Amino acid sequence: MSAKVPKNESMSMTPVPAIRIRPLNSHAPRADGAFVLYWMNAFRRTMFNFSLDRAVEWCEKLRKPLIVLEALRCGYPWASDRIHRFVLQGMADQSAAFADTPVLYYPFVEEKTDQGKGLLGALAQRACMVVTDDYPAFFLPQMVAAAAEKIQTRMEAVDSNGVLPMAAADRVFPTAHAFRRFLQRVLPEHLTQQPQSNALARRDLPRCEPLPEAVTSRWPPASELLLQAKPEFLRRLPIDHAVGPAPMQGGSQAGRRALVEFLKHRLPRYQEGRNHPDDDASSGLSPYLHFGHIAAHEIFRDLAIGEEWSTECLAANTQGSREGWWGMSPAAESFLDELITWRELGFNMCRLRPEYDQYETLPDWAKTTLEKHARDVRPVVYSLEDLEAARTHDPIWNAAQRQLSQEGRLHNYLRMLWGKKVLEWSETPRQALETMVHLNNKYAVDGRDPNSYSGIFWVLGRYDRAWGPERPIFGTVRYMSSENTRRKLRMSAYLEQYGEQA
Repeated sequence: MSAKVPKNESMSMTPVPAIRIRPLNSHAPRADGAFVLYWMNAFRRTMFNFSLDRAVEWCEKLRKPLIVLEALRCGYPWASDRIHRFVLQGMADQSAAFADTPVLYYPFVEEKTDQGKGLLGALAQRACMVVTDDYPAFFLPQMVAAAAEKIQTRMEAVDSNGVLPMAAADRVFPTAHAFRRFLQRVLPEHLTQQPQSNALARRDLPRCEPLPEAVTSRWPPASELLLQAKPEFLRRLPIDHAVGPAPMQGGSQAGRRALVEFLKHRLPRYQEGRNHPDDDASSGLSPYLHFGHIAAHEIFRDLAIGEEWSTECLAANTQGSREGWWGMSPAAESFLDELITWRELGFNMCRLRPEYDQYETLPDWAKTTLEKHARDVRPVVYSLEDLEAARTHDPIWNAAQRQLSQEGRLHNYLRMLWGKKVLEWSETPRQALETMVHLNNKYAVDGRDPNSYSGIFWVLGRYDRAWGPERPIFGTVRYMSSENTRRKLRMSAYLEQYGEQA
């Protein structure tokens, strides 16, 4: 019998799948610990979060209360008002969500570099065990591994990144088609393994005693006023103030509103309109997915409910087709190919290749052809400063860069052209990679993400194939031109909005 995607708490007692749990050390839980500690650093949400579910499981097993530590450093790469504000707004949502529960939520925000050093260790010394998030990109894997070496009690990392557990795949997939074929074979067994929509519902957890003053005085938890992320607070922090806040609001509540808006108004025209800048049919969910303010499971559940879908709708054919396998509407299937196939393909790369952000991870054919043409004469070479300021001869590229720098987002189709032109205007392919990573990670709210690196490296041939004819600079890497893009897309309003006078 086929199962329907759960609408509420029908699966509330289902344990976290073992495939999503990764022990980080060989220690046993400490029976004399005062609480279970959940170190929330990637899945910054209280709903549909396997990490929180696992922490609650341990609380019930050990009969201990729960502390949730969510910290925000100020010394991370590309730290800015834009990123800080988005994260702080999420922390305000967590504070409100935990307010009427027995959980002790501990938000800590550094006001100077390394101010939080030692906080995790101090809490872990008092904990029975530690649960944290298993996120495979940016500085988080190294940070978690370093912590696990020092913590002298059991520590687990839990994967709540996507619908497919990362550990379900033991190899890197070279193309989206190859990954899609794999998904269609193995994903059905995981589709009904949903995290809880409310991990604390009908759970009788003990209330946590206040932490010792020795901890709270040295590392004072952030106040509600601080979590409002007002400009006067952000200005006091040692972060980049030139990259101002994005227009979008951060947090799970804003992510939820964006999901409802997308499913109600933009999904019906997603398949045909998402490539056209003027149509504004994209989901807008990527920043919330990146910071863990919303879960892929929640998005999938709501989409499936709207489509009146169950697993019996899945097609028997598992040959990697982009259309028809899900048994949903064309628009929904197009969206799922982005949400699950392309997004989780990036997580597959980052988990299995820690050097995912290095030029050497490109396919051999791409490296060969790019190096062959590395000394080709460029029509023009722009400095990083000119690119960052959108000072090129190309009005489409300039408009895309302005959208990125002003709003922290880049239209999905134009993101591909944006990268191709950076390759064309850089002295070498390696320099192009450095420029794309810098601009994307500095300005995009959803930068520094496995999905972002997939897009950047796609420009240079990752997940693609060789194309003819062979061209200067590009070799057999796929070529794109602004002229063809202008002919294909509806973008007059977009160019007006982000043009020279924007």
